[in-house]
Amino acid sequence: MALELRIESIGFEGKAIARNDGFVYFVDGGVPGDLVVAEVRKQKKSYAEARIVEILEPSLVRETPRCRYFGTCGGCKWQHLAYAEQCAWKKQNVQDAFERLGKVAYTALHDTLPAESQFYYRNKMEFSFGDSRWLTSDEIARGESINKHFALGLHIPGRYDKVLDVEECFLQSEVSSRIVNAVRKAALERGVSIYQTRTHEGFLRNLVVRNSTASGELMVILVTSPLHEEAEAQMIAWFEYNFIADFPEISTAIHSVTTSKAAVAGGLTRTVHGSGVITEAILGVHYRISPFSFFQTNTRQAERLFRVALDYAGDIADKTVWDLYCGTGSITLAAAQKAKFVVGIEIAESSILDARANAFANGITNVEFVIEDMQKAVKKQILSRLPAPDVIILDPPRAGLHADVVANLLEIGAPRIVYVSCNPATQARDCALLAEKYTVEDIQPVDMFPHTYHIESVARLERKPV
Repeated sequence: MALELRIESIGFEGKAIARNDGFVYFVDGGVPGDLVVAEVRKQKKSYAEARIVEILEPSLVRETPRCRYFGTCGGCKWQHLAYAEQCAWKKQNVQDAFERLGKVAYTALHDTLPAESQFYYRNKMEFSFGDSRWLTSDEIARGESINKHFALGLHIPGRYDKVLDVEECFLQSEVSSRIVNAVRKAALERGVSIYQTRTHEGFLRNLVVRNSTASGELMVILVTSPLHEEAEAQMIAWFEYNFIADFPEISTAIHSVTTSKAAVAGGLTRTVHGSGVITEAILGVHYRISPFSFFQTNTRQAERLFRVALDYAGDIADKTVWDLYCGTGSITLAAAQKAKFVVGIEIAESSILDARANAFANGITNVEFVIEDMQKAVKKQILSRLPAPDVIILDPPRAGLHADVVANLLEIGAPRIVYVSCNPATQARDCALLAEKYTVEDIQPVDMFPHTYHIESVARLERKPV
C-alpha cells in the first residue's frame, strides 16, 4: 500500500515521523518538510513502517548526501539533513526524553554544541573482511562482474553476515581510505581467504585504523587467524615490508592473531613497525593508546564534552570528586588538574590499569583508581575509607544506572552530580529517580557523531535543601 505523506518530525533513534488521519508512520529516509509517496512495509496496531517511493516536494533542509554509500551503509543516516537541523533535532530528542519519558523538570536546556568538523572526525575505524559481499542497487543495475565472495568494509545494519565493500569513507582521514584500498588489492592479488563466521575457517578478519589528533600519529592493525597457507604468509610479508614502505604516514603497524569466534577485533599483537602505541591529548592530559584500548572516537568533541562536565562540576580546587564508570580515566585525570583529590571507580580491571598508567605518565598524583562494582560498593563498604565526595561525575553505559546504583547515590548524597550520558532516555529515567534528593539545573547536548542520531548529554544536578 502506497500513500502520500508529509514528514513532520524526527523521533527516537532518528526515525522520520508522518501522520495520516492521526495514524503514525515511521518513514525511512524522510526529512521534516518532505512531501513523499511512501510504501507501507510493516503494519502494526498503533503505527506503520514505510519507505519512500518518490519525493514529491523535497524539504528545504534536505541535502544531497556526500557519500555514495548513503542509504546502504548504516554509518551516516543523516547525511541528507542539513547539519544545523541535525543539531536542533538532537536537542529536541533530549527535551522529549526529559519531558515526555522521564517527566523530569529542569531549569535550562541549552542548544546542542555542534561539531567543528562534520566529516573526517573519527580517530578510529574498524573495517571487516567478509566472504559475502552486499551489492548496492547501483552495482546491481550496472550488471558488472563482481566477486561476491570478498569484501572489505562495513557490516550492513542488521545483517552481520553481509559486508559492504567500501572504497571511500568520509568519517576518518583520506589516508584511511587509501589504506583500505591497498590492503584489499594485496589480499585479492594473493588469493587470501576470508574468515567465515559459519565455519570458523579463513584468514583475514579485520583492519583497524587509528590516528591521533594531537600528535598526528597513525596506527594500522591487521587482524587475522593463525597462519596456515603460503598465501597467508605472503600477505603478512607484504604487510610488514611493502605496505609500510608505501605509506610513510604510518607511525606503527601491528599484526594481531586471534582464534576467537567473536567478530570483535582483538587478539595477540605483534608490532611489525614503530612502537606499537600512539599518543593522544585531551585538556592537557596525554594518553598512551595501545591497539585495542578504548578512547573517545571524536577527540575534538570529547574535549568539549569533558570541558562541559568540568564546568558543571564548578570550582573544585578544594573539593573531592568521584568519577564513576571512569574507564581509562579521561575525565578523572582532567578533573585532577583542578581538584584537591579525585577518585576514579570502574569495574573493568584492564581500564583501571590503563588509568593508573596514564596518571603516572602525566605525573598526576592527587588521584586514586578503584576497581569496584558501584552496585555493591556502598553495601560492601569498600568506599568507606575514601573521603566523601563534594561532586560526583557519572558516565555510565547506554543502559544507564542500575536501581541499586541510584539508591547508593541517594545514600551518599553528594552536593552535586554531573551526569554524562550517551543515551538521553536512560539519563532522563535516572534523573527522575534521583529527583528524590536532586533537581536538574542544566542540560547540555554535545554532538559527538555528526550525520547520526546519536547525542551525548551532560546534566547538572544539585542536592535539594534539607
